[in-house]
Amino acid sequence: MKAPAYLDDAQIERLADLLDQRAVPHKGFNLEALDGFLSALVVSPAQPEAEQWHPVVWGGKEPRWNDEAEAAEVHALLQGHWNMVSARVRYGDDDLPDHLAPLLWLPEEPETEQPDELDVGRDWSFGFFRAVELNEAAWDQWLDDNDWIDEIFTLFDRLASGEVMGEDPEAPGTPISYRERLEIVAGLPGMLADLHHHRIEALTPREPLRREDTPDRNDPCPCGSGKKYKKCHGA
Repeated sequence: MKAPAYLDDAQIERLADLLDQRAVPHKGFNLEALDGFLSALVVSPAQPEAEQWHPVVWGGKEPRWNDEAEAAEVHALLQGHWNMVSARVRYGDDDLPDHLAPLLWLPEEPETEQPDELDVGRDWSFGFFRAVELNEAAWDQWLDDNDWIDEIFTLFDRLASGEVMGEDPEAPGTPISYRERLEIVAGLPGMLADLHHHRIEALTPREPLRREDTPDRNDPCPCGSGKKYKKCHGA
């Protein structure tokens, strides 16, 4: 099975069923957590090989599949999900195509009033931070160097914990509302796009500016006049 550029509805349902049956019982990811996990990997300072992150999806060890065909199908679905997330991070909040939207659970009518107890985005952020742990040192360097990345992580942490922490780390946090969760979720594409652009810039080699070789002031001028540089073109 060839990996698709993105997952269609049937493929999403198939992958979700496989995760519920073979990953979740072993403390692996459901579909929403996988989406957050892959999102962090795609924008990570360094992307691991599939052999490194595949076992994490299933709870630490990839299942024994029924046959080679099923194994190939699963790997194609995971790669399709990766392809989908890789395409998603190139868009912002306003221009993201519907077929690349984050795969997380929302009520049927998300804009209507909902109980604040609904933990929308919790599993997604859990998966995101699990991927960060795979390359923690590099992420820590980004966080140290960029306050805006720390602000993104603070929002994701609110989805994970359900709380807004104050200045005193010992004090209990303030629970966030469903509406606050929804606002963070709505901003996911834009935040991921910012991280993606930062990653591209960080990986783009920059050639150092070189000054042209300049003769010493008392050397002969390279123009061939026979004069000292300081008396000719260096004057």
